[in-house]
Amino acid sequence: MTQKNDIATPRPSIRRLNASEVRRRCEPSDLNFQTTDELPILNEIIGQARATQAIEFGVNMRSKGFNIFALGPSGAGKTTTIQQYLAQQATSRQAPDDWCYVYNFDNPDTPRALRLPAGNGSSFRDDLQALVKTLRDELPKAFESEPYTRHRNQIIRKAGEARQGVLQEVDNDAARRGFSLVQTPNGIIISPLLHGKPITPEEYEALDPIQRAEYEGQRPELQDLLENGMRRVREFEKQAESELEALDQSVARRLIERRVADMQAHYNHGDIVRNYLQDLANDVVTNVDTLREAQAGAAEAPARPMMKRESPWERYRVNVLVDNTKQSGAPVIIERNPTYYNLLGRIEYRVELGALVTDLAMIKPGALHRANGGYLVIEALPLLRNPFALDGLKRALVEQRIVIEEMGAELRNVPTATLAPEPIPLDIKIVLIGEPQIYYNLYTYDEEFRNLFKVKADFDTELAWNQENIQHYARFVAGRVKDEGLRPFQSAAVGRIIERSARLVEDREKLTTCFGDIADLVRESSYWAEKAGQSLVQAEDVDTAIHQRIYRANRVEERMQEFIDNGMILVDTQGSVVGQVNGLSVLGLADYEFGRPSRITARVSVGKEGLINLEREVKLSGPIHDKGVLILTGYVYGKYGQHQLLSFSASIVFEQSYEEVEGDSASAAELFALLSSLANLPIRQNLAVTGSINQQGIIQPIGGVNEKIEGFFEVCVSRGLTGDQGVIIPIQNVRNLMLREDVVAAIAQEKFHIYPIATAAEGITLLTGVAAGELQPDGCYPAETVNGRVEDRLHELAELGRDAPEPEDDSLDEKEDKEEDKEA
Repeated sequence: MTQKNDIATPRPSIRRLNASEVRRRCEPSDLNFQTTDELPILNEIIGQARATQAIEFGVNMRSKGFNIFALGPSGAGKTTTIQQYLAQQATSRQAPDDWCYVYNFDNPDTPRALRLPAGNGSSFRDDLQALVKTLRDELPKAFESEPYTRHRNQIIRKAGEARQGVLQEVDNDAARRGFSLVQTPNGIIISPLLHGKPITPEEYEALDPIQRAEYEGQRPELQDLLENGMRRVREFEKQAESELEALDQSVARRLIERRVADMQAHYNHGDIVRNYLQDLANDVVTNVDTLREAQAGAAEAPARPMMKRESPWERYRVNVLVDNTKQSGAPVIIERNPTYYNLLGRIEYRVELGALVTDLAMIKPGALHRANGGYLVIEALPLLRNPFALDGLKRALVEQRIVIEEMGAELRNVPTATLAPEPIPLDIKIVLIGEPQIYYNLYTYDEEFRNLFKVKADFDTELAWNQENIQHYARFVAGRVKDEGLRPFQSAAVGRIIERSARLVEDREKLTTCFGDIADLVRESSYWAEKAGQSLVQAEDVDTAIHQRIYRANRVEERMQEFIDNGMILVDTQGSVVGQVNGLSVLGLADYEFGRPSRITARVSVGKEGLINLEREVKLSGPIHDKGVLILTGYVYGKYGQHQLLSFSASIVFEQSYEEVEGDSASAAELFALLSSLANLPIRQNLAVTGSINQQGIIQPIGGVNEKIEGFFEVCVSRGLTGDQGVIIPIQNVRNLMLREDVVAAIAQEKFHIYPIATAAEGITLLTGVAAGELQPDGCYPAETVNGRVEDRLHELAELGRDAPEPEDDSLDEKEDKEEDKEA
């Protein structure tokens, strides 16, 4: 019970913030230049000491698995920072080796990988191409030379004479038996002689049977004689063919061996290159006849070009997969489209006669090939969006080699015949860039990822607003101006950009590291200065760029303001109402956030239901908002239920709210509405409230304080500023204030006010004009204070509700769940 004779506690003095406390300014004395033309370009990385140290560690750590994941919000400069740092590191390292694919003479389906020092790949290709051209030119000449022709003719003549001698010997043996060798279209046969001449078929049929039988009896012996003779002829012919082949190969060997030896001496880079050149020489010698035929065929115009087969000379081509001729240090590759094939390479095909064909010239490199021996930077989100890309990347890092194969080949039931190039050893440092959530999900659920990306480079989103960083910011602006040909900035314009940077992080002691947004503001400010016909960008041009950016995005905000102005959305800015307070919330679109006031009301009645969150009852309350309501409920029961059993019914609601309510930043406002209703004390409607509360009654900081203040300010301006309007904020949020210039001007003229509070007692006192009241030694509150009136009302409600029925335990959503279960 309250003491009726106690005097109300005096109203505490709650100060109002002055104009200098609601916006920090970058003073001219902080900027020791007139225009950015006087400043050097910034080449160092700003405000990312932790991330830079992690990147340095990851880059220099040569052990397996120490790849880097750079995490931070979009626009924090991750890519630029990493690219700059890696470019600096790359200059201190040697250019990596070239890689070529050549024909594999032992296994044609598996092209051989050759490793050559940087710049030697293209020269090796050119030299080998020149060697092949020389062979193609010299080979016909060598086979048309007089020594070759004479030697060849000797072999052919010798074989012909040997053949003739064997046939003459067989013919003589046959003649002694009354037979002769006869040349027919079907070959050589043995025919009987009649009157010294081979007998005709008609004459043979006219012979008497005895004579025919005599001839037939000798035929087997003579046939064996002929077969033996022909066998000897074939041996002579085979010997002649071997001699001719040896002659051709000796000619080819003389042409190629010296030239190949010269190339082996020039490209003395290990056994693989030397062995390949020797295999090439052997292949030329072995297949010299095939090469000659192809050369002769190429000289003739083909009748059907589509039927042309690949020339055997093509096998001596070199596919320079990676050419580091122009590379002065280690490569730094940024892969913007990390598909499976763009990372690991691919084998292309062409259509010939309805079939897909390929060769080693159609093997194409991926980013891993180009970055091998250096650094590869990949955006994590596109990598995850492309099928098999992350799996292929991890497999290459685990095996430390690059395998070019069809995507998902391991999942096919029937393998496809294609080339299988030899794997290339992989020596690379991978840097993935992504949002923090991507990193944490991969780290949690992908064990391979944890083992392969052991270095986390965590990019900060803010840095201290101090003199050193002011100069860094100014030099950053100067760099954008010089690099992009923009208009120079006056020092005041740079100061305005620094102030905008603090607004972006909602902290007057900090600046943003999202330099992508700052760079855009620099570009837009230069545009408006150019449109105004100015040679220098002034502070007003920066303001114009900010205002124009807001104007392009705030159509929804203006429509909401129209609804408030015409009374469609009910918001009061004057008068006092019991159980009603102006809460503040932030609405976020994709690219824009703005504050808006919301009417929060509370009604109290006899009952035992306690505090009812109407948003929760209709499933329009998020979990954090539910928690906030439960916390303020705990505050009420803890503060007023120490000496009496609380029994009441109360409802709290965001009026005209048709979407989910989330967050606890309105819990203080909800508490004030409830206390007002319980105490029957009206709340000032010229004030709006934001802030969360804990169970001890301490006001806690919230986000979006600038947008919330400006949202209520817009409503007040539309209704007309009266000089007594303002916003109550948590005292901790004072450091977050970077309000618009028009709001600052209104505060300076005392037309609008900001009240920082630390406790619920300060807030309810300011809103009602009645002291909150301190607990007296007897455990009661003074009667005419807010707390005293609340305590009395709760006691009255408890007495009135003594005989009221007990409320059902089930909330509305629990009832619905039970009904659904019953129907099921």
